[in-house]
Amino acid sequence: MKKLKLIPVLALVFMLNVASMCSNDDNSNPSTPTPISTIITSGAWRVTLYNENGSIHTSDFTGYNFTMNANGALTAVKDSATKTGTWSTFVDSGATKFAIAFPDTDGPFESITDDWLVLTSAASKIELKHVSGGDGSIDLLTFEKN
Repeated sequence: MKKLKLIPVLALVFMLNVASMCSNDDNSNPSTPTPISTIITSGAWRVTLYNENGSIHTSDFTGYNFTMNANGALTAVKDSATKTGTWSTFVDSGATKFAIAFPDTDGPFESITDDWLVLTSAASKIELKHVSGGDGSIDLLTFEKN
């Protein structure tokens, strides 16, 4: 008789374990801030690497200081030239992405307007990667804190 009372208790314990294993804990909500959001909004940054499918174009951004504000505003300033855009972070398939958008811009700023996979993020350096959906080419972008 005692064995019969134990069966419902064991069944309940089993169901609770299964429920906890099936919980969705992947943090896939795009509005949830990621650690890179805190890092990138602290100070000014410069591009120390822009590799477009094996071709180095870092010098296109020489002298520009990038500032990312907490409200999503992005500013790149070099002497009297100012480029404005937006930035955001989100999680896609478990990977943190960093989106850069410079609207109505030609040249190098148009080429970095994309969703970038965050490879590494530290207080003074952020490494990003983009794989083209069209031809599979790989671009690398690195920001380092000034």
